[in-house]
Amino acid sequence: MVLMDVVMPNLNGFQATRTLSREATTKHIPVILVTTKDQDTDRMWGLRQGAKAYLTKPFSEDELAEVIERIFSTTETPPTSAA
Repeated sequence: MVLMDVVMPNLNGFQATRTLSREATTKHIPVILVTTKDQDTDRMWGLRQGAKAYLTKPFSEDELAEVIERIFSTTETPPTSAA
């Protein structure tokens, strides 16, 4: 799992999420975006880039735990490589 802010230098969280969700070696890793940006358009954009969840700061530990539990209860097992 990756817990990532949207506002970062050089590569923002939307761009990083898009890259992670499209690369074959990382697309199985769930991304949760956390941010102070709480516009509906930001939320929709983050989810369209591949984020599994979008949390607006501040959020509670319980809220984060619920999101993580929901993601891992519905996420498929990542593929294993043949040895």
